[in-house]
Amino acid sequence: MIHGTVVGLQARMSVLVRLEDKSDIEIEFVIDTGFEGFLTLPPDLVAKLSLPYIAKIQANLADNSKTTTNAHAIKIVWNGAEREVIVLAMGRRPLMGTALLADSHLSIDFYEGGTVLVDEIL
Repeated sequence: MIHGTVVGLQARMSVLVRLEDKSDIEIEFVIDTGFEGFLTLPPDLVAKLSLPYIAKIQANLADNSKTTTNAHAIKIVWNGAEREVIVLAMGRRPLMGTALLADSHLSIDFYEGGTVLVDEIL
């Protein structure tokens, strides 16, 4: 089970990012159930972390507009296991999408300081 907190009406959850030198850093993500990808990070943070480039892709935004962004590989520790997922270099804040939450139960107590829980169901 993974725990997070509600801050300012945002469900937030920290994820351990495993860098190439095998060190870990913790990054806090806002859960965005309208985002069907895995993760987003601001482009400057993607560059700072030297994440491996995969491809340039077209992304659909919430307002139904399209934008071009870079996709990168990122290693994370999720539910105790190392996983490699795709992170999009875009936006101002880190976002967690529903692809990372697949096959899980998400529970959010929506009040300041409320509990956010993700529990694998498989």
